[in-house]
Amino acid sequence: MSTRPLDRLPSIRAKLGTVIVFAVGMTLLLAYLLLAYALRDSSRDTQRLQLFRAARAAAISKNATAPEGVALAFLDRRGTFEWTRLPVTPPRFLDGQVHQGTASGLDYAAVPLIRGNAYLGTVYAIRATPSTSFLGRLAATLGFLRSLWWKLLAGGAAAAAIALLLARLLALGMTRPLREMARAAGKMAQGDYRQRVHSESRDEVGRLARSFNRMSADLERMERMRRELVANVSHELKTPISALRAHLENLLDGVEQPDRDTLQVMLAQSERLSRLVEQLLDLSRLESGDVPFERSAVSVGPLVSQVVSELHMGSSDGVSVREEIAPDVPAVWADRERLHQVLFNLLDNAARFTPPGGTVTVTAVRRGARCEVSVADTGPGIPAEHLPHVFERFYRVDQARSRGEGGTGIGLAIARSIVESHGGRIWAESEVGMGSVFAFDLPLARPQEDGPAFQREEREERTTPEESATGLRPLTTTTGGT
Repeated sequence: MSTRPLDRLPSIRAKLGTVIVFAVGMTLLLAYLLLAYALRDSSRDTQRLQLFRAARAAAISKNATAPEGVALAFLDRRGTFEWTRLPVTPPRFLDGQVHQGTASGLDYAAVPLIRGNAYLGTVYAIRATPSTSFLGRLAATLGFLRSLWWKLLAGGAAAAAIALLLARLLALGMTRPLREMARAAGKMAQGDYRQRVHSESRDEVGRLARSFNRMSADLERMERMRRELVANVSHELKTPISALRAHLENLLDGVEQPDRDTLQVMLAQSERLSRLVEQLLDLSRLESGDVPFERSAVSVGPLVSQVVSELHMGSSDGVSVREEIAPDVPAVWADRERLHQVLFNLLDNAARFTPPGGTVTVTAVRRGARCEVSVADTGPGIPAEHLPHVFERFYRVDQARSRGEGGTGIGLAIARSIVESHGGRIWAESEVGMGSVFAFDLPLARPQEDGPAFQREEREERTTPEESATGLRPLTTTTGGT
């Protein structure tokens, strides 16, 4: 249990109201003390008037009662004090006049005592003069407060009530986003990630609300991707398994004979199933960072030529592949096998979606301390609304295209994970009817060192806000007619 008193309060409004009332109370108390100290001598005139009234009352009636702290004395015409014994003798006045003043540490008021036309003496009202020491000033301060305590208490109560009312009114608006977030979090815990919080404030609560909305949107997107992934993986695994099962049942029932063609079809389905499982495991290891990379200085030109030759050997659809590698491109610091995998995935995708007679162009140029490789095709292009999603697992632009024509849908996701694990960036550019460009960049290798060239240009200098949000670059390369 927390030892802080505020932690025991049930709501922020209660905490805010308590803090404001406490702050107002402490402020008023300090203000009262300072004012009382500054005005501690302001009651001296009232006290002198009180002495005069007491002396006059005693002069009128011998049975008059002196106020608290005031002593009465009578000076007869012989100059002798009666009625009381004074520790200090005040000045003697026998002239029949009224006198008031301070002498020998005493405040006094002297009023003549007259009966008929006879002057009998002088009546004194005396009290000790307040001390000027620290304790005396403190006593005078407390005395001033005591004389006005009910007014000060009423003023403090009124100020605290007004502060509490204002705090409650202000807290209603301040805590509304927090209450909405609490309700939304409860619904999100039940699986509803569509919750959003409305807040227009620019303070910490407003920033928290905007962060909450981003988190909610990310969770909704991740939940959607999870469901799509499960559905896609189930579909991808079900297709070859169903085909294998159908052929095996036909073989057992004698409908088909175990000839070479049938076995070849079954082998192709099993290889597809094995390839899909391996790609899923590979992607999972890449995204979790469990794959060790054997980095070295890799020359881009020879590697591109190797991938292009492999693509020509496995393709006969009439798509030509051109290489445009700048002569001054140095080696990059990367894992050769993984970089080969990225290039093959990009080239295979480009060739797969380029119609017969089209062209796929591979370019590599140096940009500062990085090497940028791009693969451009003359295919139908990708609509702008699909570009932010092309690197997601199992995402397909043309949903009507079969998996046999479009691959497994994991290659681009693997390429992105590999490039980002190397400290690079991958993006897509496209224009419908003009083809597509898939590009990535990697850090260059230092010739004089065995380590990577971590001389990376600042990403913010090369990235616009739109690129930061989507991971894409605007279309700057015309792919038609290459």
